[in-house]
Amino acid sequence: MPKIRTSRTKKPPEGFQEIEDTLLEFSNRLKDIETTAHEGKRKNESLWPVFQITHQRSRYIYELYYEREGISKELYDWLLKQGYADGNLIAKWKKQGYEKLCCLRCIQAKENNFNATCVCRVPKNKLPKEKVVECITCGCHGCASSD
Repeated sequence: MPKIRTSRTKKPPEGFQEIEDTLLEFSNRLKDIETTAHEGKRKNESLWPVFQITHQRSRYIYELYYEREGISKELYDWLLKQGYADGNLIAKWKKQGYEKLCCLRCIQAKENNFNATCVCRVPKNKLPKEKVVECITCGCHGCASSD
């Protein structure tokens, strides 16, 4: 028989107290977005703020671990396991050309028209100057690494 998960979670590792306030602020912002009215917006537009806040939270944890070295490996792994950050998105940020990627849906060819990547991944110098780039999926204004 498979193990039954109980509601008990492990105690957070050392150092979680220092970043707990910032993570709580991100979760409060997400709750505020859930309660705001979405009338007059397209279906995708109502989800854009959620994508942006989860991106910011994942970027915060990524920078703490990889750039500032402010948290331990144990805490980083625990944060990924608890769902505070998107591990797949962080894995893409470590690869060349994906340093500023906004979300994983923008690079999945099946999610976009003509089986290509999203328009926000096209460098701004290759687009017409008068065209405003806005991703349909997440509202990104351009996440190509060459911008």
